[in-house]
Amino acid sequence: MSTIRGARERARIEVTAAIKDEARRQLAAEGAAKLSLRAVARELGMVSSALYRYFPSRDDLLTALIVDAYDAVGETAEAAWAAARDASAGHAARWAAVACAVRDWALAHPHEYALIYGSPVPGYIAPQDTVGPASRVGLVLVGVVREAHGADGLAAPALAADLRPEAERMAADLAADLPPAVVTALIAAWAQLFGLISFELFGQFQRVVEDREPFFRRSAEELGHSVGLLRGRGAGTGGGGA
Repeated sequence: MSTIRGARERARIEVTAAIKDEARRQLAAEGAAKLSLRAVARELGMVSSALYRYFPSRDDLLTALIVDAYDAVGETAEAAWAAARDASAGHAARWAAVACAVRDWALAHPHEYALIYGSPVPGYIAPQDTVGPASRVGLVLVGVVREAHGADGLAAPALAADLRPEAERMAADLAADLPPAVVTALIAAWAQLFGLISFELFGQFQRVVEDREPFFRRSAEELGHSVGLLRGRGAGTGGGGA
């Protein structure tokens, strides 16, 4: 009986993967707004009722694709952070390594990037299931800054008086062990990193920035410094991760 259950589970995993692969092909060809369960089923030679046993609705399939994309870019960021730590890179260099790895992933997976960081899909409301995966890149960036803070490799930037109440609220919610000025700068830098990637991926840099890899790397480095990461500061691992 356990052998039969194992075979059924393997078959379900394989069919689920095939459904998601076909859905990703549709995303690339038509965009998320036109994703259709019937079209996916047709391309796979399945009847719609059979596909509904795997994904009861288009939104369920979209959520699975979104979670996969967030997990993929999150794993990329985590691997880049780990590699930079293993190489004893300084904290600013770790930040840049993570940022560049995320950019590389986006360029290699433009349609999945667009699904999670592009225009919202009309009528789709992301469920709570997406929150954890969506947080992974941000948690890596917080972890890089937290390590620097624990190793005296961080100098808090100035904080305008009118931002202090919001900065303190954000710090209490997101990283209470970091100075509010650092948390405020970190959130701004996080948004700007993805803005740079989106500008490149969605064509806003056409005839503006031609040599984009060094442009992005230098911009990412400057954003790390804006958070307070000290230039060239040593490579100790410092306090805990994200």
